Amino acid sequence: MAQPTLMVDGLTTRFVTRAGTVNAVDDVSFTVSPGEIVGLIGESGSGKSVTGFSILGMIDRPGEVCAGRVVFQGQDLCKAGETRLKAIRGDRISMIFQDPLMTLNPVLRVDTQMVEAVQAHHRVSRQEALERARDALEKVGIPSPLERLRSYPHEFSGGMRQRVAIAIAVINKPDLIIADEPTTALDVTIQGQILYQMQKLCRESKTALIWITHDLSLVSALADRICVMYAGKVVEQGTVREVLESPRHPYTRGLMESTPSRNVRGVPLKQIPGMAPPLFALPQGCAFRPRCAHSSSACATAPPLTKLGEGRTLRCHHPLEMMA
Repeated sequence: MAQPTLMVDGLTTRFVTRAGTVNAVDDVSFTVSPGEIVGLIGESGSGKSVTGFSILGMIDRPGEVCAGRVVFQGQDLCKAGETRLKAIRGDRISMIFQDPLMTLNPVLRVDTQMVEAVQAHHRVSRQEALERARDALEKVGIPSPLERLRSYPHEFSGGMRQRVAIAIAVINKPDLIIADEPTTALDVTIQGQILYQMQKLCRESKTALIWITHDLSLVSALADRICVMYAGKVVEQGTVREVLESPRHPYTRGLMESTPSRNVRGVPLKQIPGMAPPLFALPQGCAFRPRCAHSSSACATAPPLTKLGEGRTLRCHHPLEMMA
């Protein structure tokens, strides 16, 4: 069996605030293999993005990774120094942000930014870096890539800017890409094109991909495996087929039932009651307990991690029956 590109084991990230110490990521574990796409899904505030930033060592004070391991190709990034992390970021591991303007400098031409992304990690000539930039733009479907290299970010549409951001992420042929809701602000047509390009990239170059999203329909068409997060924990994990055809955690079932594309026309959507609790005021035991129709007195204690099969895990005292 091939070694996973990334192994996250018991990752815990805490923030010390005036309201108290909170674990934004709490004992999170999963793996990503070469060419595999893993989706992190959940409501806002569930810890998805902080997980991505923690993997890259991009947590600033008052936050810190206080426990666990992030093993990338055999090296624990939690023990790596800042110099080593800077060498890895943007080269072996890339990140795509939700807003491309967080990636692109509005006062620099695209070619300047892409050449810098290459030469920051590789000793190549400007001409070779430009050729890599052209190939990267072509790979993400930007027409006339040589001409568009000389454009500024404001001369692109929102969808095109996101493609440029993706091109910068893939230009050094990374082994792992972390995509933090990169298509949320795009229309459905452009979203579909970008998803196709990302799947093609993973399939052809064996790049591992972590896709962070709250869109269950999107991740069901994209990912190979899913990690469902709630209040900083992975509450259910498995293959797309396992999780979506037979969700065992009430929260996962609630997410599915509140998705319009999975409901019958004319039938009101089922909603998960209430809201996700703030991390500094989590209920005792299972964090989902106040919103769960299946809760009992047993839920006042934290549910243990249960292994249901190879790569299939669950945190729940009252797992749902498997759907027929």
